[in-house]
Amino acid sequence: MKQEKSVSRRTALGAMAGGAAAIAAVRNVAHAEEPQETVVVNGRIKQAVSRWCYGAIPLEEFCDHVKAMGLLGLDLMDPPDWPVIKAKGLEVTMANGPGNIAAGWNDPRNHDALVKKGEERLREVADAGLPNMVVFSGNRRGMPDDEGRKNCVKGLKRILPLAEKLGVNVMMELLNSKRDHKDYMCDHTAWGAALAKELSSERFKLLYDIYHMQIMEGDIIQTIRENIAWIGHIHTGGVPGRNEIDDTQELNYRRICEAILETGFTGYVAHEFVPKRDPITSLRQAAAICDV
Repeated sequence: MKQEKSVSRRTALGAMAGGAAAIAAVRNVAHAEEPQETVVVNGRIKQAVSRWCYGAIPLEEFCDHVKAMGLLGLDLMDPPDWPVIKAKGLEVTMANGPGNIAAGWNDPRNHDALVKKGEERLREVADAGLPNMVVFSGNRRGMPDDEGRKNCVKGLKRILPLAEKLGVNVMMELLNSKRDHKDYMCDHTAWGAALAKELSSERFKLLYDIYHMQIMEGDIIQTIRENIAWIGHIHTGGVPGRNEIDDTQELNYRRICEAILETGFTGYVAHEFVPKRDPITSLRQAAAICDV
């Protein structure tokens, strides 16, 4: 079956660091209705949402909808937007970090620039009272995975003392290299878990993206259970196509969220799917599905 063309973060964000707002490529429509009542009743899963998937909706209006439905915050945001989000009574649940998906910590030639920008961003994140900053491995470009992991260890060890001092979590995102981010190195949970073990820092965790890891390895629930010690943040997304997480796709997100809750996970589960239908209606549906 031919898969419908999906919109990846690479398509939407170009080379910008993990999620800044080059969102003209995201195909959704603004939602002009007034915010509706909450759909999050249990609240045992701390839910958030990635802003880039809803770029056609003005930020303040989007925050009103997010707040009303009971989500807690927005993911992958840059400093200029942090005050707007906080003024709306929401959290910035994941700040954008230094570098970008393709050029990351696995290449020592990037380290000096990443460390400089990373330390600057860590201080900004801490000053704003935010919990998390995202980072990326970078692409392989012919580099063996073991070598890339060792390079990531060397580079990240240069910023983790500051992260530990400031109380900020550094999260490396797991992405698929099969469809959306060709050649990306941190594309399997085992590789990310090995990196986390070698770094052995309470402030380094994995951003486990369910959409990406379903494409790469499947076995989502058991993989989460076995690696929960290294997982600090989770993203959702429907497979195939990175669209709604309802019965149009192959994963049972309600059961996945039940399993996440059973592990004792206390981080955020942030929705990162590109809606094909009315975006706010789809987001409300996702919030209800994950409110276990």
